[in-house]
Amino acid sequence: MTQKKIIVLGAGRSSSVLIDFLLDHAADSQWRLTVADIDLVLAQERIRKHPHGEAMAFDIKDTEQTKLLGGYDLVISMLPAAFHYTVAKVCAHAGVDMLTASYVSDEIRNLSDVFEQNGAGLIMEMGLDPGIDHMSAMKVLDRIRRAGAELRSFETFTGGLLAPSQDDNPWEYKFTWNPRNVVLAGQGYVKFLQQGRYKYIPYHRVFRRTEVIHIPEHGYFEGYANRDSLKYLDAYKLRGIQTLYRGTLRRTGFCKAWDVFVQLGATDDTFEMQAVNNMTHRQFINSFLSYNPSDSVELKLAHYLNLDMDSEEMYKLKWLGMFDEELVGMDQGTPAQILEHILKKKWTIQSDEKDMIIMWHKFEYVENGELKKLQSYMAVEGVDAVHTAMSKTVGLPLAVSAQLMLQGKLTVKGVHIPTEESIYRPVLEALEGYGVNFTETEIEH
Repeated sequence: MTQKKIIVLGAGRSSSVLIDFLLDHAADSQWRLTVADIDLVLAQERIRKHPHGEAMAFDIKDTEQTKLLGGYDLVISMLPAAFHYTVAKVCAHAGVDMLTASYVSDEIRNLSDVFEQNGAGLIMEMGLDPGIDHMSAMKVLDRIRRAGAELRSFETFTGGLLAPSQDDNPWEYKFTWNPRNVVLAGQGYVKFLQQGRYKYIPYHRVFRRTEVIHIPEHGYFEGYANRDSLKYLDAYKLRGIQTLYRGTLRRTGFCKAWDVFVQLGATDDTFEMQAVNNMTHRQFINSFLSYNPSDSVELKLAHYLNLDMDSEEMYKLKWLGMFDEELVGMDQGTPAQILEHILKKKWTIQSDEKDMIIMWHKFEYVENGELKKLQSYMAVEGVDAVHTAMSKTVGLPLAVSAQLMLQGKLTVKGVHIPTEESIYRPVLEALEGYGVNFTETEIEH
């Protein structure tokens, strides 16, 4: 059997489960895996001296190195989204299959004909969100449509959280994904459909317009709206539906406390602050408040945002050290960058801590004249700070897709996302064997 050559571009935390899977199956499947990263040491750590693996220093901006991607059977890009087009262009012209978890762009979609002409395929949005959310939702949506039912409402929420046994802070949250994305979440306008009406939420109201969601076996959560739910009208074939809402899950109480930073302006990323090198946490907060020599920062903040001094929000801020005279530890930065740097001090997941992914879908439809409500949910817990639930649920869809493609059981030509049954069915079936599965229950009226 001819040995298949795979390359994974990017050896960051989100790649750990993907790389382990490919190495574990390399001998039996006759694969040769290359892990390429700008940090050679990190790539070597991921390979662990495996006989079927090799590490390579790789710079996506090096044109000669990038050309080498045409010599592989499969390219999996875990690079930042801005670099996917460079990789995709090489793969399309060389006729090499490609996978990535990032959102498809119009620029990459325009390469679809080139991929198809050269007998290759690219599946994007094959991670957690986007990825598992697409596949698990489409599985139920297609089933409802095949039964001749009329879809009325679809709501979906995903959250990357701490596992319950590891909750050691009042926020019940730490960073398990890109911290910058967390700090900037919700910026811009939120757009969704509710009871046939187009609805919009400006950024300064996003974290106050939340809903409480109960997920069986896992308790209560709160969800805030993602930026644009309307783009899924076509992706999920939902034209004519009355309600379409996508959001993010957090533990109850998180959003109201996070809204303090939003209302202050501490999540602003449009300007750089002054004298950051001498700024303390306390001064950072104070810089957004009015001058009053006789009132404390705590009192000014509480008065400005109409908070009680002994409120849950004030307690959460104190736990983070926001009122401490500790140097921020940066020379320059925007408010959002400074806030992210401060949060990392308390919100960086420790080696013995576990994260958890929760995903929840709600479907409402009319079948034989009867209104029915169905929920479908998934929970996955991480092993440790490296083999996280986040890396598992991002990496495994890519891993099993790679396996299916290399075995000839998943064949695509052109550029796709996993909303087609020919893609989502075999991938979801494979994921069930690794503990990524959904429970479906009817919701009582």
